[in-house]
Amino acid sequence: MASVDGGRRAVLRAAAAGAVGAGLGATGVAVPAVADRRQSERAKGPRIVILLYDGLTALDAVGPYEVLCRVPDAEVVTVAKRAGELRTDTGVLGLVADRALHQVRHADVLLVPGAGNRGVIAAMGDAEIVDWVRRMHRRTTWTASVCTGTLILGAAGLLRGVPATTYWASRSYLEATFGAVITPGRFVESGKIITAAGVSAGIDMALHLAAKLAGDRVAQALQLAVEYDPDPPFDTGSPEKAGPELRQLALELLEAAAR
Repeated sequence: MASVDGGRRAVLRAAAAGAVGAGLGATGVAVPAVADRRQSERAKGPRIVILLYDGLTALDAVGPYEVLCRVPDAEVVTVAKRAGELRTDTGVLGLVADRALHQVRHADVLLVPGAGNRGVIAAMGDAEIVDWVRRMHRRTTWTASVCTGTLILGAAGLLRGVPATTYWASRSYLEATFGAVITPGRFVESGKIITAAGVSAGIDMALHLAAKLAGDRVAQALQLAVEYDPDPPFDTGSPEKAGPELRQLALELLEAAAR
């Protein structure tokens, strides 16, 4: 049995390597160049910095990461007030920050994920986080947020009069508190600021960013690489499609899962 299983694994590895090699060759991205890059001293590509903080929503960070970490030559850095593990909003899953805020002073792309009430309120009220976001934004090529991460951009004073979106239940707060111009869409680009709507919209935004960084063809290949082809069983993924009872239940479920 062991020899049979080993043979199957070898076949799958060979098939996968052939398929990936053929696919990348078709896009004009040479597979050997990837290995060469890792061993060479060529200039790095875009530096993508993902902010982590206690209570963040996992997919807000991980969804865009799955796309952006595969942009050719990209460097991805996770950062928090202190390096180490942070717990996401449910308290079950931990994510690890590679570096502390004071160790990261530049990003080509800054990504700010959202959180539930506890996490985002704490982050918005944390002067160290907010000041760091404000300073980083001055030097970014793109500053991006997902879901209620937009509120942190607002707290940093970056959204007054700026078209933006956020999680559907936070739209009125973003507008009233930080002066953003609420604009419909899975993501909204305004200057160098790109804001994404709730949670899963971060993947859409990440593909858009990938096209900005590496071109449409690479972004299209990345969409296929992560097999992002949504076909949900229900048509209730936006507040406009769901009635008030479902909206209320959705918020209750989020609150109940938070720790």
